[in-house]
Amino acid sequence: MFEELETVVLKSNIEKYGLKQGDIGTVVHVYNNGGQAIEVEFIAATGKTIAVLTLTSDDIRTMARNEILHVRGFATI
Repeated sequence: MFEELETVVLKSNIEKYGLKQGDIGTVVHVYNNGGQAIEVEFIAATGKTIAVLTLTSDDIRTMARNEILHVRGFATI
């Protein structure tokens, strides 16, 4: 379902890391378990990594072609 280096969208907030629904990440690894576990990296505009998390396919979605990127502040950088 997901492929490495694919841009994905977070479906819900992850408070522990300050991530919010709609934040954009990059798939860095898809585990060989039917795609149920996926490593996703979230970065700031500076390129600094905010978090690399193991998520499920229920936690993320693909980005639609008609969506626009949005910028928001991030306090912990």
